[in-house]
Amino acid sequence: MIERTIETATKQYPLLLGDGAAGALPSLLRSLSCPPRTKLLMVTDEVVASLYLDEVRSLLVGAGYDALAFVIPSGEAAKSFENYYACQTAALEFGLDRRSIIVALGGGVVGDLAGFVAATYMRGIRYIQMPTTLLAHDSAVGGKVAINHPRGKNMIGAFHQPEAVVYDTAFLRTLPERELRSGFAEVIKHALIRDRRFYEWLRAEIKTLSDLRGEKLVYCIEKGIDIKAAIVREDEKETGVRAHLNFGHTLGHALESECGYGALTHGEAVAIGMLFAVLVSERFYGCSFAAERLDEWLAGYGFPTALPPTVQPARLLERMKGDKKSYAGTVRMVLLRAIGDVEVAELEDGRLLAWLEEFVRQGGRR
Repeated sequence: MIERTIETATKQYPLLLGDGAAGALPSLLRSLSCPPRTKLLMVTDEVVASLYLDEVRSLLVGAGYDALAFVIPSGEAAKSFENYYACQTAALEFGLDRRSIIVALGGGVVGDLAGFVAATYMRGIRYIQMPTTLLAHDSAVGGKVAINHPRGKNMIGAFHQPEAVVYDTAFLRTLPERELRSGFAEVIKHALIRDRRFYEWLRAEIKTLSDLRGEKLVYCIEKGIDIKAAIVREDEKETGVRAHLNFGHTLGHALESECGYGALTHGEAVAIGMLFAVLVSERFYGCSFAAERLDEWLAGYGFPTALPPTVQPARLLERMKGDKKSYAGTVRMVLLRAIGDVEVAELEDGRLLAWLEEFVRQGGRR
């Protein structure tokens, strides 16, 4: 099992990564001064509950903990105010106190929702991230927690670091291909924004999604977390370089909101967003990424590379102007100068709309 310490300006916490990491949960809780009989609220979704809830809850109950489970629907649409309120109600009815811990057992939706519940219940209690998807390698680390609003993704939230991240890779064996692909988009993002050598390793070693298994899968998770942790250590509250982690997300989040949460997976939307960000980078800096053939690379994994035919560029632009990085209605996008070299740039509406229309005409081809 791989052990890491995630460091931020305000906190340090352990990351446990590997097959069987969940078995370390009882000893981890004791190390966090959480004795037996402490009340724990496990938040999970319907799919994960059917697969792993009994196993993890039995582990906790067997160690003497009073563990209650609250199950939400599966999918991005579940990251809603209604489910946030329902989780708060469950916490109150169960009698969680300030020494209690919330355990987020699931993917990014569960982690974001449960983390926001923990951030706001009694003005903040502790929580542990237990990711069950590849996508959650990004969201489980760094302490950004939130719910969605119809007018924008992750617009209501907080910065609230977990007490620990317990990443049992055995849980990933049951991931559907589409969910594995979605998480791989964030792995690709980390390589593009920070690590040319990792990018080249991905292109050489991960030819298809079937290569994401065993040691290669663990290496992808480890590298992605290392890159994100290094950025979070430098900028916990996204006042500087942490914004670089949003590469592909300005258009990606706009697509998720415009198409309806769940119509595209997060990774599918980000893949399209990254290709658009590359086009904008080429136009803005006068550079070229043609030799990289990024569209063909992403398409080879089954990612969509073009905007859905039902969306209108003008509506996407309005969604993008509501992005958290925007200032005074001006879109600020993370752009790529070179593989591993990004910066945030302000973009005028007219130019951005023209580039969106060009992206439509190209059909995603780079």
